Amino acid sequence: MTDYLIVGAGLYGSIVANELKKSGKSVIVIDQRDHIGGNCFTQSIDGINVHKYGPHIFHTDNLSVWNYIQKFCDFNHFSYRPRVNYKGKIYSFPINLLTFQQVYGISSPAEVQKLLEEIRIFHEDPKNMEEWMLDQIGPDLYKIFIEGYTTKQWGRSPKELPASIVKRIPIRLTFDDNYYNHPYQGIPVGGYTQIFEKLLNGIDVRLNHNYFDNKEFFDSLAKNVIYTGPIDRFYNYEFGKLEYRSLDFKTELLDIPDFQGVAGVNYTDLDVPYTRIVEHKHFEFGKQNHTIITKEYSKSLGDPYYPINDGRNQKIYEVYRSKSVENPKFNFGGRLAEYKYYDMHQIISQALDFSSKIRIKN
Repeated sequence: MTDYLIVGAGLYGSIVANELKKSGKSVIVIDQRDHIGGNCFTQSIDGINVHKYGPHIFHTDNLSVWNYIQKFCDFNHFSYRPRVNYKGKIYSFPINLLTFQQVYGISSPAEVQKLLEEIRIFHEDPKNMEEWMLDQIGPDLYKIFIEGYTTKQWGRSPKELPASIVKRIPIRLTFDDNYYNHPYQGIPVGGYTQIFEKLLNGIDVRLNHNYFDNKEFFDSLAKNVIYTGPIDRFYNYEFGKLEYRSLDFKTELLDIPDFQGVAGVNYTDLDVPYTRIVEHKHFEFGKQNHTIITKEYSKSLGDPYYPINDGRNQKIYEVYRSKSVENPKFNFGGRLAEYKYYDMHQIISQALDFSSKIRIKN
């Protein structure tokens, strides 16, 4: 009998599989998709590495994680500096001094600070995303950058969403338009898929295998199961379905050298059906005479991408989490199993910590 069955060939499952194999354990990895890498999967199309499930920019302030991931690929110096298109006008984003110059005609930190004190709609205890953003930036910037985009992305008004969703977006009184504050950033030269090929080298990987098509059989293959899929699905939705937002991707090959001049542009106007256009060649500073773009459309049904961490869903998740510790054969990890939005560096850290605990226990 195999030591471990890992359900999911994404970042968490692949790292744990690699660490277990290094420690001498036998491992089987299954995934319902026809490829490894989960949502990090990149595919080379006409010489351009396309991020098939949305852009993945690696960033971290954890030097040990940075050193770890560089064992599997070389990173370039890409940093994410998206733009916002609102009613046909382009704005610098995340909000910084250039943004204030574009909207209000002022650009010194002192002027902006004074303006913010005048335009902010104060909320001593913001109860939702809208109240928190109005308290931070006032109604004009809220309308341009947050209201329409959020409504499209989450399928509900910002008044119905927790402020935690947007608190990770920086607001700066400098000209720094780097989306992330972390010192280590970049894109793997040649795409992300190579990382997973190396992580899973020599491991029994079975693609196009849906765990729930024959759960009893798969569970019988191994002494232990590490599950990285949706936790509510694992328990057959016994305590209710957890809500997610999903995405549709419409990818186009264009016979022009450049479409938008930047990797990502957010479309924040409600009249535009998509939320973002990604131009993939810019992740690796491509010089091709053609380009590939992807339009992203948010929707309620489909593959789960973004957990809706409001009060109702969190209560449901806590019930599942409590149940998940009852049987020591089964372990749960990753975005979907923990019903939480994680960046890649956080998943890597958690996967390595989990693997270390397993080795100590065994």
